[in-house]
Parts: sequence; C-alpha cells; structure tokens
Amino acid sequence: MTPPPTPSRRQSPVQRTVRRAVSRFSRTLFFRRVGPTIMPPLERVTSVLTHGKHPLSGFLVPSLVLHTTGAKSGLERDTELMYVPEGEGMLVTGSNFARDQHPAWTVNLLKHPAATVSVNRTLIPVRATLISDDEREAVWTFIEDQWPGYRGYERASGRVLRIFRLTPEAAQPLVLE
Repeated sequence: MTPPPTPSRRQSPVQRTVRRAVSRFSRTLFFRRVGPTIMPPLERVTSVLTHGKHPLSGFLVPSLVLHTTGAKSGLERDTELMYVPEGEGMLVTGSNFARDQHPAWTVNLLKHPAATVSVNRTLIPVRATLISDDEREAVWTFIEDQWPGYRGYERASGRVLRIFRLTPEAAQPLVLE
C-alpha cells in the first residue's frame, strides 16, 4: 500500500473561507446543472482577456489546464481543472459536475498517461496514475481536507470518481511568456 499523500501548503484564513464558500456553492444542484454550460465559455473569455495568464477558476481555486492526447482522435485536448496540490505533484478528480458519465479527459489519461499541465504560465510534463482502491480513502481524506464535502460529487453522480495523481516528469518545466 502506498503511504498517504504528503501535506500541501497551509491555507490562509481567507483561502479557507473562500474555498468553503466555493465548495458549498459548487455542490448545489443549481451549479451542477448550469456549471457545465456556463463555465467553459466563461473560462475561454477570461483566458482571452488575460492572454491565457489567469483562468477564471484560478482566481478562486488552484487551477490548471490539462493537455492530454485524445483516446480516440489522437488530437491534443485541453481541459481546465481544479486540482489539489500534493507535494511536488497534484491530484485531479473526474467529477464532471456530478454527472453519471466519466469526463473524456479521464479516458484520455487512461489511454495516454503522459500529459502536460499549465500552472501559473508554466508547462509541466506529467505522468498520470489512477489512484488505486488501496489508496482511495486516504486520498479522499486529503482532498476533503482542502475541499470539505467534495466527495459529495461521487455520491451525487452514482459512480466511483476517477482520481489521478499527476507526477512531474524529469523534463524541465517551460515558463511561458
């Protein structure tokens, strides 16, 4: 069995307050219904306005852009995701707004675990590993320490959410201008 995740940076009182509020709102039925429709266009507009420097979600939560290879198409796919910092790596959860289907990016990572993430204008090559059944409880505890109630998405979706650990590869990250 893999040891439990290492702690991430401590949150300030302001971060904790904002995360609790965002966490509560994002678990509402209203957000789960309208989020998939309104969030992607809002993210695109924010990306254009900030020249790709700041995703909208990045103002509220730790966010990244995951660059994967399409499982069927072989084309590059980009997805804005919230993540939980874990030591040098990060955890991402395929909640898909608590829908009953796994998000496409999780299928892409299962087929092509080599990916890249953009975090704070830095491109980082990563290797994705699906969290094993043995690790799930410890990882969920760690995630919920950062995002109280987040596992509610799993209950609402009626499926076991895929959680991936994104581990930076040895290659040097590329800082974007």
